[in-house]
Amino acid sequence: MEFKQSLSRRIVIAFVLMTALVGGTFAVGIVETVHLVEERLISSELGGDLDRLLKMESIDDWRHRPEPTQVFHFSGGQGEFALSEDLQSLPPGFSELFRNERSYYVYVHLVDGRRYVLMEDQSEFEEREQLLFAIVLVGFLISLALAGLLGWLLARKVIEPVVRLSQQVRHPDQLLDRAPQLAPDYAEDEVGRLAASFDTTLGLLRRALTRERLFTSDVSHELRTPLMVMASSCELLLESPCLDARATTQVRRIANACDEMRELVQTFLLLARSPADGSVAAPQAGLRDIADSLVEQWRPAIEAKGLVFDYRSDLADQKMYNAPLLRSVLGNLLRNAWHYTERGRVELRLQAGGFVVEDSGVGIPAAEREAMFQPFVRGGAARGEGLGLGLSLVQRICESQGWSVELSDAAPHGCRFEVVLRASEEAGLVD
Repeated sequence: MEFKQSLSRRIVIAFVLMTALVGGTFAVGIVETVHLVEERLISSELGGDLDRLLKMESIDDWRHRPEPTQVFHFSGGQGEFALSEDLQSLPPGFSELFRNERSYYVYVHLVDGRRYVLMEDQSEFEEREQLLFAIVLVGFLISLALAGLLGWLLARKVIEPVVRLSQQVRHPDQLLDRAPQLAPDYAEDEVGRLAASFDTTLGLLRRALTRERLFTSDVSHELRTPLMVMASSCELLLESPCLDARATTQVRRIANACDEMRELVQTFLLLARSPADGSVAAPQAGLRDIADSLVEQWRPAIEAKGLVFDYRSDLADQKMYNAPLLRSVLGNLLRNAWHYTERGRVELRLQAGGFVVEDSGVGIPAAEREAMFQPFVRGGAARGEGLGLGLSLVQRICESQGWSVELSDAAPHGCRFEVVLRASEEAGLVD
């Protein structure tokens, strides 16, 4: 499993781990060496002293008495020479023994079944040894801290070109046609090759976006002429006295579809334009004005299905918004509510900085909500001939204008769409 750490943190961790491995090995080596040297030297010294003590002819005629810091015990000894229980269980050779708060080096020698023990007080040496180990531990911890600091300083220096490159790549101007190349700013090393790869990828992306804008713009522009022909033909047919009621209804449906297509064409034209293209200013309108016109358009269709249409506009603000895009967002949400609601109500509430559209329809399961804003995705209860582009278009428009749309449940069932708007001057966008 890969650990999701930043590059600088990985460098610091590598420095610390390397120092911990080297310093830890060195510290353990010091401790083990001290113990080994201590055991061999003291063992040799105590063994020699004990051998000299055993050469005496009798206990009363000692020529070699123990040192002031040494204590001599042996099997069958009396008084202070007697073997205590803790000495009887020690193996032959060198050992360490702790009594109360004092520590002793002990050397045991067996001769003809008799046990001879020489002890030497090592409390002072043990304190110096503990001090040495404390110094080693402190040095190890200081080396870890220095390794972390050095790793942090070097990481900042090493990854500085990578950080600068990431900032340049994320900048929105990199998608502009005249964006400068990145590679010339870097040396011909790994970062330079990465910058050259970004130049190639961004170039492909720019050309793809340009082709998309040109295609959308050209198609939308070319659709205007046949739409105008269809709309004018519908007007002429509606004025003709030869149409019966059924034919008149069908012609009106065609005329309404032409109006919707004209709005979509205008929306696509606005979305296809580059953000830096300010050649055409989009018309501005207030939220209440757009909502009033859409309510007038959709109320007959909603109420014709037997639904209650509740429209509240008293909390609307007076800010100005991109009229075609706001009309498309609100119109798509009302169409969606009308299409998926068979009984109950549809509600539109205007509020400061946005609006809410609620319905009592089939609703959308929580697991499907995120996917509903993707192109060509329809809900499980979808019906009719829709392509599943309405909510995708709403999401795209909101992203382009700095707006937000949130889908949640409506009580007791149905959908609730809340859109938060930003006025054109607040968004700082050129339409």
